[in-house]
Amino acid sequence: MGASPLLTRLIQSLQILPGVGPKSAQRMALTILQRQREGAARLAEDLARAVEGIKECQWCRNLTEESLCGICADERRDRAVLCVVESPADIFAIEQAGGYSGQYFVLHGRLSPIDGIGPEELHMDRLLARVRRDETKEVIVATNATVEGEATAHYIQDLLGDHVESVSRLAQGMPVGGELEYADGGTILHALQGRRRLGAV
Repeated sequence: MGASPLLTRLIQSLQILPGVGPKSAQRMALTILQRQREGAARLAEDLARAVEGIKECQWCRNLTEESLCGICADERRDRAVLCVVESPADIFAIEQAGGYSGQYFVLHGRLSPIDGIGPEELHMDRLLARVRRDETKEVIVATNATVEGEATAHYIQDLLGDHVESVSRLAQGMPVGGELEYADGGTILHALQGRRRLGAV
């Protein structure tokens, strides 16, 4: 006897989540149905509300229910500094780390011609408009240290170089507590290129 069509569909739907394959999805589906029905109903309701109500911030493209996200609407944030990230997840990481009080712009990806992702898909025109409107002085490019991330950083440098005082790249290198002998060559190279003078703030 085959599995329930509804169960099969639930298992397939769960596989849209990153890192979830058929076996993991099957375990999740069975756990939900056997032990977490009340929580599953709440999850379904919250998911439906989120899909319906969450959209992009008009200024930075972060995810929000309002026309402006909480960061863009916060008058205490420094509008002279703009950090460009690939994903809303990057904003979570930077905000949790603390110490940054500027604004953001979310690309929702990175340049990848082979996948058909160019400047238009990343809304680079909106990034330029944002920089001009806010009279941004510094842009911090916080794209990932991948080939596509580096290409995106260089494109942003070329696009915004004449409109801001500086375009900087998020430093990459040795993690705190890391040991040099266990680091890969790319990490060491980034650390050397991003070195700073001892005693510098």
